[in-house]
Amino acid sequence: MIVFPNCKINLGLSITAKLPDGYHDIETAFFPIPFYDILEIIPGPNSADCSLEQTGLHIAGSPEHNLCVKAYHLLKKDFPTLPPITLYLHKQIPTGAGLGGGSADGAFMLQALVKKFQLSVSTEQLKHYALLLGSDCPFFIENKPMLATGRGENMRPLEIDLKGWQLVLLLPGLSISTKEVFSGCTPRMPAHSIEQVVREPVSTWRDQLVNQFEETVFLYHPRLESAKQSLYAQGAVYASMTGTGSTIYGLFSNAPNAATLREQCGCEVRVLQLY
Repeated sequence: MIVFPNCKINLGLSITAKLPDGYHDIETAFFPIPFYDILEIIPGPNSADCSLEQTGLHIAGSPEHNLCVKAYHLLKKDFPTLPPITLYLHKQIPTGAGLGGGSADGAFMLQALVKKFQLSVSTEQLKHYALLLGSDCPFFIENKPMLATGRGENMRPLEIDLKGWQLVLLLPGLSISTKEVFSGCTPRMPAHSIEQVVREPVSTWRDQLVNQFEETVFLYHPRLESAKQSLYAQGAVYASMTGTGSTIYGLFSNAPNAATLREQCGCEVRVLQLY
């Protein structure tokens, strides 16, 4: 079985409170985008429950810490007859880039195992398993625009239509520590509710839809702020950092010249058609 985990962008991101356990309450809108990893599951040798072969972009850490492997073992606890598998993961979505690629891989792995081995697992149970992998993993079970609050695990659908827009991703190749970025932010309520802003036309977003993490990340990585300004200079209607970075994205009515952006920003450029 082969599946294609897609990633997401954040439309706005506010840190509204710090909790006694050290975590933070946030408000953000998750929006799925057509940028994919490739995940294949085949029968594996009996000597190992789940072996991982990984190609493409490098993933730091040992295989047992990969969310796909963790997803297998989560289900194995409740479904001990789950057979051994070999997992092939080809990474195209960079890690530490604010795109949720690892979370997507874990969530798609759960769904693929349930389908391939016909496990009796409801959508709500899948979301529960996904939450055990990470706060934003349940989003990829639904995989449609969502307003996320709490630690990101409380989600409800949002009507956001970006069909026809050109999405430009600037991928600078930086891996940014989520923990460090959170430690540099002061919680506060946003001037404009993200839920209200994203219901308005994209042309109104520039001065109202804010990713609060930019305040910290841009201090340490000023070239990311320059990249954002380059998108506006090339005609973006709205531009922002996604998540805790490092990806910068822009929404365009008409796609800009990717080669020009690549030269200006010194990073990989991807142009995607939203549908």
